Amino acid sequence: MNLKTWVLPIMALAMTAGHAADFNVVSNSPLNGHFPPAQFANAMGCTGKNLSPHLAWQGAPQGTKSYVITVYDPDAPTGSGWWHWVVANIPASVTELQEGAGSEGGQLPQGAQSVRGDHGRPGYAGICPPNGQVHNYVVTVHALKAETLDLPPQVTPAMLGFMTLGAGLAKATLTIKGGR
Repeated sequence: MNLKTWVLPIMALAMTAGHAADFNVVSNSPLNGHFPPAQFANAMGCTGKNLSPHLAWQGAPQGTKSYVITVYDPDAPTGSGWWHWVVANIPASVTELQEGAGSEGGQLPQGAQSVRGDHGRPGYAGICPPNGQVHNYVVTVHALKAETLDLPPQVTPAMLGFMTLGAGLAKATLTIKGGR
């Protein structure tokens, strides 16, 4: 094996990783790193406003044609976590969603498609960790090389994750805590 055979792919990977390192997501919804009552559910013993969090992202890699956003609780007492919010086909021109955009009555960008989460319907499902527990909520913005993903009518978060992986260029994550 000559030098070019393994050096060029490593250089290409390093260059991609460098560009991906510039990709980040922020939110002005959390207070001191924790979700406030506005992002909590109004169900299952919680009395929140069920508003999806504000999200803004920047530094997506060149060639980004759309985004997928997920909010996932790996600490949920289910054995497999809990998908609180999943949105696909967000146009590349969009780099911010206002608080409540993914909630009932909210306004997602034209073309964006809300996917059924673990609560059984599309749209944001507020957090509601068990009393006395603090959970980590992982917010991820995926930059995709596809303008849209052709989603089956009853697509699950796992299937969308598979499709996202195949079309992904980079991802940016932010972990926000929530407890009661």
